[in-house]
Amino acid sequence: MLQSLTKTIMKASVCTRRNLHTMVIFLVVAVFILVLRNKVILVTPCQFQHKVISTIIIPRVSTDPDAHRGFCTLQPLSANDALEERLLLDSIAWPETPLLPAILSLEHTSDPAHSTFTILPRRGGGQWQVGDQLEIIIKVSDFQGRPKKSSGDFLLVRLHNQKLGAGVAAQVVDHLNGSYSAVFSLLWEGDVQVEVTLVHSSEAVAVLNRLTSEQPDRIYFASLFHSGSISETTICNACLRPTQQPQCNYTDLRTGEPWFCYKPKKLSCDARINHAKRGYIQNITANEKKLFQSGVNMKVSIRASGPAKVTVLPKKTGHSEMKSSSLKSGPSGYYYQGAWLALGGTTVQQFNISAISQCLKGKVVHMYGDSTIRQWFEYLNAALPDLKELDLHSSRQGGPLMALDNANNILVKFRCHAPPIRFANILIKELHYIANEIDGLPGGANTVVVFGIWSHFSTFPVEVYIRRLQSIRRAVKQLLERAPGTVVIIRTANPKALTLYETITNSDWYSLQRDKVLRTMFKGLNVHLVDAWEMVLAHHLPHSLHPQPPIIKAMIDLIMSYICPQKGG
Repeated sequence: MLQSLTKTIMKASVCTRRNLHTMVIFLVVAVFILVLRNKVILVTPCQFQHKVISTIIIPRVSTDPDAHRGFCTLQPLSANDALEERLLLDSIAWPETPLLPAILSLEHTSDPAHSTFTILPRRGGGQWQVGDQLEIIIKVSDFQGRPKKSSGDFLLVRLHNQKLGAGVAAQVVDHLNGSYSAVFSLLWEGDVQVEVTLVHSSEAVAVLNRLTSEQPDRIYFASLFHSGSISETTICNACLRPTQQPQCNYTDLRTGEPWFCYKPKKLSCDARINHAKRGYIQNITANEKKLFQSGVNMKVSIRASGPAKVTVLPKKTGHSEMKSSSLKSGPSGYYYQGAWLALGGTTVQQFNISAISQCLKGKVVHMYGDSTIRQWFEYLNAALPDLKELDLHSSRQGGPLMALDNANNILVKFRCHAPPIRFANILIKELHYIANEIDGLPGGANTVVVFGIWSHFSTFPVEVYIRRLQSIRRAVKQLLERAPGTVVIIRTANPKALTLYETITNSDWYSLQRDKVLRTMFKGLNVHLVDAWEMVLAHHLPHSLHPQPPIIKAMIDLIMSYICPQKGG
C-alpha cells in the first residue's frame, strides 16, 4: 500500500497543476482510509478477539501493551516498563491449543489414565549415584488412548522418599508434540520415587485463558457508602464494566493502581466506607466443566510405563559435588529428614523458639500481603511466648495486626495488600498499597520487610499484576538505596488443592504464570526468595493454599536463616 502511494506521489510531481490538485485529494483520501482501517483494529482489539474466541483462542497473553483487556483500564507505562512488560508476556506465553467446541467429546482431550512416564537409563550405564541426573519422558494420550500431537498440558513432577522425609521438584519441558521431559538431581541415598501429576489438560488451560480474557471481573467486590442516615452499596472492581451508571475512580495517585466503584445514586464518591469481596459469577459451559473433574483429569497422577523408582548409591570418591547453579533449571532446594536444604548458597539453620527470639532481638518485621503471609505472622505470634499481640480493633483477616516482645525489643506487624484483596469488610482507611508502605519505611539493619502478593490477582490480566510488581519493585529499590542493610524477603506462589471454583478463580496455572513474572522481575536485586512453590511441591503433604505446619516451620527456618545467616556460611 505504501509503495503504491509513493509511486502516486512521484507521478503527481510531473502532472499539471490541475492534475496535481486531483492527485493530492486522492492521496489524502487513500491515507485516511488506510488509517481508519488500522484504527478500527487497534482501538477495538477485544471486539475483534471476541469474534474469534468462540471457535479458537491462543492461550498466551498479548504482547501488545496497547491491547488491554476491554474494560480493564491500565495506566500508561514508560518506554522501559512497556518493553519489560512485553518481554515478560513473551516469557510466559503458553503453547496454542484450540478451545474445546461444544460438539467436541471429552474423549479427544488429555487423559492421565492413558498417559505414561518412563525413566530413561542412566547415561553411561551402571547404577544410580548421588549427584547423577535422572531424566524422565512423559507421553500424553487422550481418553481413547491415542497419543496427543499437540502440547500445552500443565504437569507437575517431583522425586520423593517419604520414609526419609525427602523430596525435590523439577521443571517440565514441553516438546510441543504431546511429549514432555523433566530432569531431576539425585540428592540423597536410598530409593527415590518419581511422581508425575496432570494438573490441567491443554484444553482446560485454553478455557482458563478464555475466562481471563473475557471475564476478568468474575470475582466482584463491593463497597458501602454512608453519610448521615443514608447508606448505599455498589459493585467495585479493577475491571469495571461500563454502564449508564457513573463510576467513582479510586486509582491510587502515587502508584497508579486502578480501582473503580459504581457511583451511589444519592451519595458522593467520598462517602465510601469499606471494601469486601461480594461474589463470583461462574460462566462456563457444561462441556467445559468436564475438563475440571477431580480424580478424572484435574490433579491426577500419571502412571509409569516401567519402574517408577530407582535406588541411589553413595557418591563415588572424586565425583564432583552437585550445585544448583550448575543445572540449567536446577531446584532451589530439597527436603531431607523433613528439613529444607537450600541449594543457592544459603545454609538453612534449624531455629527453636529461643533461637528465633535471639535472631529477631531488636528488630522490626513488616509483613505485607495476603493470608499466606499472615500465616507467618500467626506462626510467630503463637510460637514465641513473650510475643504478645496488641488489640488494634482491626479486621482479623486484613489487619493491621501487631505483636510486641518488650523484653527482646521485637515488633512484628502484618497488613494485607490493597485491592483486589478478597477479604471481607475491610475499612478503606486500612487498605494500603505495599509500595506506599515501603516508601514510608526508614529501613536499616534492624528492619525486615516481608511480602507476598499473588493469589488475589489470578482472575485479572497479567498486565495488572505486572504493574503492581513494578510499583513495589521501585519502592524496594529506593529502600535498599537509602538503607542497604534492610533485609527484604519475598514469598512466591504455591500449588493448592483444586475444586471447580478454586480452579476457575485461582488455578495453579494462574499462579504459575504470575510466579514466573515475580521471579523475573526481582532477579538481580538484593532480596531473598522463599520458594513456596517448590517447598510445597516437594513435600509429601497435600497441596494447600495455606501450607500445613511442617511446611510453615521449614519456611520460618529459611526466613530466619536470611535474617540471621550462619557466620561464615
